[in-house]
Amino acid sequence: MQTTFTAEQLKDSATRESNTILRTCVHCGFCTATCPTFQLLGDELDSPRGRIYLIKDMLESGRPATEEVVRHVDRCLSCLSCMTTCPSGVNYMHLVDHAREYIEHTYQRPLPERLLRRTLAFVLPKPGRFRLALRGAALARPFVGLLPQGLFRTRVQAMLKLAPKRLPPPEPMQQPQVHKAQGEKRGRVALLTGCAQQVLDPGINAATIRLLTRMGIEVVIPPGQGCCGALTHHMGQTSKSMAAARANLRAWGKAIEKGGLDAVVINASGCGTTVKDYGFMFRDEKPKWKSRAEQVSALAMDITEVLAKFNYAPLRPTPNLTVAYHSACSLQHGQKITALPKQLLQKAGFTVKEPAEGHLCCGSAGTYNLMQPEIAGQLKARKLENLNRTGAQLIAAGNIGCLTQLGDGSLPTAHTVELLDWMAGGPVPPAVRGVLGARREPVV
Repeated sequence: MQTTFTAEQLKDSATRESNTILRTCVHCGFCTATCPTFQLLGDELDSPRGRIYLIKDMLESGRPATEEVVRHVDRCLSCLSCMTTCPSGVNYMHLVDHAREYIEHTYQRPLPERLLRRTLAFVLPKPGRFRLALRGAALARPFVGLLPQGLFRTRVQAMLKLAPKRLPPPEPMQQPQVHKAQGEKRGRVALLTGCAQQVLDPGINAATIRLLTRMGIEVVIPPGQGCCGALTHHMGQTSKSMAAARANLRAWGKAIEKGGLDAVVINASGCGTTVKDYGFMFRDEKPKWKSRAEQVSALAMDITEVLAKFNYAPLRPTPNLTVAYHSACSLQHGQKITALPKQLLQKAGFTVKEPAEGHLCCGSAGTYNLMQPEIAGQLKARKLENLNRTGAQLIAAGNIGCLTQLGDGSLPTAHTVELLDWMAGGPVPPAVRGVLGARREPVV
């Protein structure tokens, strides 16, 4: 693709990177075949290729973003399925992230949308605020019908629907501390406990800590770490995402200096994709921050990668359960981890089924199911139908967003690490407890 950026425009690092990305695209259109929004809407501008044209025109012209550009970019899930499909290696992730930052600086959204985005950016990355907001959701449900019909009401309804009616209590294990390895120490890792996951399902972090420490791995929960920055990063609020990332780099840097780390373990794949990109995000920062970010990016590993590295082995007999494995987009497309989670589940004794259209997004995509509830709802229904067709008894996935999105379907959901922890001596996950209870089998 030919571009016409001026020498002055190319002085900007983000523009230079986007120029390189745009020149990589050969217009082949392979990306349209695997783009969820194009599959649903059939509009070329709601495909990666169409958005690339819109972004190119916007950036080259230097004009403020238009309503048309914003509408189609906002509909992008950042599922990155297009990057898996692209034969030319177009880094669409970095391009659309630049576009979102440009939109944030040049386009004024309607007031209700600005308020909603600011609220999400204020609440979701902070577990205390998020827990309080979820408690308030129960009080708000009876009054949502009083809101005027429209997109704002639809979005509020989507938020209230996703909010659990009952919150699990806080998990002390995920507070800042050091969890000693059991038996001979084989390694030392830091665990990113996340933000929304801490509140929605703290059992995921607890299962991770139990499993790793039983395998002889010391698990550090460093003080000062927090949200990875993905939530605000994908809203184009770069200063906030960089501040969140910087706090994590400080926290993990201290852990590295104190005793070294074999990995920064991440059990929410959406966070993992972002942390593995810290090196790129900090490419123009001072050498101290740039080198630390590159170091952390190299250390960042999904929990399944860590388990494979340290030779995970089950202890319990085969559970005689069939699991439908839902491959989160951020894991299969963002991190290119596809076979490993399934292999670990099979090693643990589960029969693993894969749904049709496994490459398509479930519609969660960070805050997407809150900002684009209609499209997200269609993708969710399509995904649940394919999962149900597998004949499995429960769904396994490696991302809290997907688990929340799919959790109110007919199949119970569990994080992959919860199932692996159970089969290596941990407690029965709540999802499995229900399945075993229905089969009237003893819970072990």
